[in-house]
Amino acid sequence: MLISGASVAGPALAYWLARYGYRPTVIELAPALRGGGFAVDFRGAAHLAVLERMGVLGKIKRHRTGGSPMAFIDDQGRQLAAMPGEFAGGEVEILRSALSRILYAHSRPTREAASEAPGGTGTPGTTAYLFGNSIRSLTETADGVHVSFEHGAPRTFDLVIGADGLHSAVRRLAFGPEEEFVSHLGYCVAGWDLPPGAAPDLAARPVGYGEPGRLATVGRLPRRADEPDYRGETFCVFASDGLGYDRRDPRSQKEAIVRAYEGAGWRTPELIETVRDADDIYFDAISRVDVPSWSTGRIALLGDAAYGATVGGMGTGSAIVGAYVLAGELAAANGDHRTAFARYEQKLRPYVTRCQEGGRRVGEFLAPPTQEAMDARNAALNDPAALAAMLGQGHEISADITLDDYGHPSSTPPHPTAPTDLTNTNPANPTRPRTDRGQARP
Repeated sequence: MLISGASVAGPALAYWLARYGYRPTVIELAPALRGGGFAVDFRGAAHLAVLERMGVLGKIKRHRTGGSPMAFIDDQGRQLAAMPGEFAGGEVEILRSALSRILYAHSRPTREAASEAPGGTGTPGTTAYLFGNSIRSLTETADGVHVSFEHGAPRTFDLVIGADGLHSAVRRLAFGPEEEFVSHLGYCVAGWDLPPGAAPDLAARPVGYGEPGRLATVGRLPRRADEPDYRGETFCVFASDGLGYDRRDPRSQKEAIVRAYEGAGWRTPELIETVRDADDIYFDAISRVDVPSWSTGRIALLGDAAYGATVGGMGTGSAIVGAYVLAGELAAANGDHRTAFARYEQKLRPYVTRCQEGGRRVGEFLAPPTQEAMDARNAALNDPAALAAMLGQGHEISADITLDDYGHPSSTPPHPTAPTDLTNTNPANPTRPRTDRGQARP
């Protein structure tokens, strides 16, 4: 099996497939695991149960950031409302880069890591990673999916899984152009580290200054206190039609950010000006992914590629749960991808659709469109009962799925040949996946 994407969903799926005796290959456009990035969180029984079954919950907790409380302020710097760390940080918050490293290492376990896994059934050496490469084309044949790459010779895989994010290349190649599946929700988000020229007191405490339709936050967060040259970071949310910038051009993105905050109060002009000297920025539209069917023939989508929401949609937890269900259904169906893909979607779609609704609301919550809406948001945050209700709703939604027990994987390692396909080497499930005929979009 070929898995595109080595951030969260891809390594999680690779781990479970290897546990069930498969030999996945993970391809990643970046030359190495990505560093930096924002924190992600897990909340609710379902997220934590899957992490526990994977054997990584303890390690994730050891790298937890503890959440990031923030005060909403007025133009004089006076506090209007406070957002506790668990509001955005869930039960366990961790930097995305740290999570990616943990999942990568766990999907390629050493003997020690294998013995720490539940049941001691890790399968060392069954996952291969190809960094600095990408998929150029996908063509389905009678025997599998013929894949050509930007670098290297083409290869054929039994199955291909797109776990390559909101802007998935696999989805574009096999399902259609991005605009058919990704809906802009009226806001953009951006973030960057403060450059050396920023005023030292600008990030003295984590605060957020908002006006109708735009919010700018800044702070020096404890989770990064040990990083050399760390001066603080900013995160922005602003109303936007999603036009007027190039997603691949940092200069265009910086100009869009500067325009969005023209005339803002407090120290916002000073804060926004730092983006011009920022070495690396995160920028994207708050969007939602809706794909009518998550699979076509031997190609399927996982995580943000299938059911993403840029911010607030519990995308990281949903990706972890989705990887567990997809791998489990493939094992339960003895590699029959048609049955497995159908069951995966049937069991997971209602759950992730509810989770995605948070992404639709997050822009209006962080940067309400009117002063009246801002006042109502602040009042809710200052009301302990209302705050508890909001936190409880998030936990309820994230836990609203029954996780099947897919049985105990074999402790017999797969055949030690190069990992080129999905051949199931688990002696208990010797059936090779059946073939489909058809062709993906070139």
